[in-house]
Amino acid sequence: MSTKNLTLIVVLVVILLFGGCACSRYNGLVSVDQGVKTSWSNVETQYQRRTDLYNSIIKTIEGSANFEKSTLKEVITARAKATSVTVDVNDSASLGAYQRAQAQLQGSFSRLMAVAEAYPDLKTTQQFQDFQTNIAGTENRINNSRREFNAAVNDYNLKVKTFPNNIFAGIFGFHEKPYYKADPGSENAPEIHFDIK
Repeated sequence: MSTKNLTLIVVLVVILLFGGCACSRYNGLVSVDQGVKTSWSNVETQYQRRTDLYNSIIKTIEGSANFEKSTLKEVITARAKATSVTVDVNDSASLGAYQRAQAQLQGSFSRLMAVAEAYPDLKTTQQFQDFQTNIAGTENRINNSRREFNAAVNDYNLKVKTFPNNIFAGIFGFHEKPYYKADPGSENAPEIHFDIK
């Protein structure tokens, strides 16, 4: 066997080994990337569940005579804004915008529920009682989905940043993804004041 043939065989073996390794690494990166996308889809599904619950109770509240319309209008506006935000899981700015819109919706809805407390006829309706039961479970599902999303992002980021995957991640255009972060100010304990006389 000539040196030229031996060199050609060695080059082919190196190319095949590198190609096989590259394929394996690429497929692993695609797999964890899809895991992040699936997890984010689950987060959105739970937020949609909450929005659907909000929609049903808003219709119940709208039917209640003499209900405070300004608070209801605030919720409807926040709901429209929250459902219009599109998220790119690779972009921390869009993830932050989505999170802020959801927090604004939840805050305005909390104010609406506080106002609803002053309407005993509304509180005794079956729809209102069903809503209160379902919303607690939905909030738990949202928290679990966000936790699972962050776990998927963590797996992805570890794969993208560890050697030798980081080399292939750079070649194939895989970059670190942002985590779902706590709402600003949530690290502070809430101030609770009791007006006891």
